[in-house]
Amino acid sequence: MNSGKLIIVSGPAGSGKTTVCDRMLAEIPEVERVVTSTTRKPRGGETDKVDYYFFDHETFEAKIAAGEFYEHAHVHSNLYGTLKSEVQDKLAAGTDLLLNIDVQGAAQMRETANNDPLLKGNVITVFIMPPSTDELEARLRGRGTDAEDEVQRRMQVAIDEMQQSEHYDHIILSGSKDEDFEALKAIYREAKA
Repeated sequence: MNSGKLIIVSGPAGSGKTTVCDRMLAEIPEVERVVTSTTRKPRGGETDKVDYYFFDHETFEAKIAAGEFYEHAHVHSNLYGTLKSEVQDKLAAGTDLLLNIDVQGAAQMRETANNDPLLKGNVITVFIMPPSTDELEARLRGRGTDAEDEVQRRMQVAIDEMQQSEHYDHIILSGSKDEDFEALKAIYREAKA
């Protein structure tokens, strides 16, 4: 049996990556979401082992020490990571997976894939590029959830992240939600061909 494909999607806050990933999971039944891990507290309506694996810092650190993560990062005073157990058995069984992570995590996954026989040749990285920094700023402001200093911080992070896009297999220049979805679906279909 062929191994599954692991599609990694990254992009700055406001790029539309979560929207396009959610649609991919809803409309392409053969693709499953990789549930990542975090030390942050669950937000309203989030469920452990469905939205994230929620761990306290001590447990998360112990899992890092035990080598249980493919990648992990410290982001905004919390830890985030991708458990090997969430990926290995499913990929080996031929299940295609979708992983929505930041550029830091994607870089670690690319590095790991070079030396991991299960991942090597089965990882496809996709960066969702905002059409412009002005459009990205408008999207962030349009959310109405962040104070001005947070919008400015996210914009600086976004500019740094966009500079990492050259390391990805594919870049989708974000247009409409439909265009972004069709582009990601085409990349997936090509990888499966």
